[in-house]
Amino acid sequence: LIYCYSKPKTKRAKRFLEKREPKLKENTKTAMLIKGGNANLTVTEVLKDIYAVKKPFAVLYKKKNITRPFEDQTSLEFFSKKSDCSLFLFGSHNKKRPNNLIIGRMFDYHVLDMIELGVEKFVSLKDVKNSKCPEGTKPMLIFAGDMFDLSEEYRRLKSLLIDFFRGPSVPSIRLAGLEYVLHFTAVDGKIYMRSYKVLLKKSGCKIPRIELEEMGPSLDLVMRRTHLASDDLYKLSLKQPKALKPKKKKNISHDVFGTTYGRIHMQKQDLGKLQTRKMKGLKKRPAEKSAERDGVSPKKSKSA
Repeated sequence: LIYCYSKPKTKRAKRFLEKREPKLKENTKTAMLIKGGNANLTVTEVLKDIYAVKKPFAVLYKKKNITRPFEDQTSLEFFSKKSDCSLFLFGSHNKKRPNNLIIGRMFDYHVLDMIELGVEKFVSLKDVKNSKCPEGTKPMLIFAGDMFDLSEEYRRLKSLLIDFFRGPSVPSIRLAGLEYVLHFTAVDGKIYMRSYKVLLKKSGCKIPRIELEEMGPSLDLVMRRTHLASDDLYKLSLKQPKALKPKKKKNISHDVFGTTYGRIHMQKQDLGKLQTRKMKGLKKRPAEKSAERDGVSPKKSKSA
């Protein structure tokens, strides 16, 4: 098969193709939020609230799409390529699986892994009458519960949630910018998602007193079906280019406390010419200097 790629005819098309080209540092991952053909009001409100949390790195599809991701993934892959999104959240509702959410991610525009979650309780943003964080705020993610470390499915869910909500990478952190917390708790087979706004109060010292104020949305979730990538494919998706791998520095080591030690290689030195501190007591007397010139030892042997 011979594939022909036509060159872009306009500058706008050229910029569009350049934006999608592979890069050493990829763009911030964008999520698409899709409503199923039989989505009810609860699922619709959940998608709207998650979209409000994810903006501007999210695309919300308002029209209903009749698809079943666990049976046919072609429509998800088509939407992923169309909108250049590597994350997705699909909402649906039926008698067998009420208030259903499917969260997943793509690799090379193909579904890598996805997990089905059921919404048992939901409190929306508008139900909580508190002040909200501004759009585009990067959240702090907290995970509580042993299941996130013991179970492979919960480990993959934790990785998926971090990927979904982490937002853009930042070079530095400002204290006043830490104002939004997403807390996930896994206990008794359920996942509790809570969101809080961080309030910095006066404490009488340099470090402020921190209080958490519930902001919404909050979800009580239960895990249903899972579609996890194989270990080989998962390792391939985590592979980094050689240019991003840190280069080893010679003669530098670190101890257990993080202290850096460097080894310096120097040429052999002649210590005979080393300049020492001059002291009166070390100065030679005139008789010793003249004896050294004549080749006679200045020390006299004691007579018996």
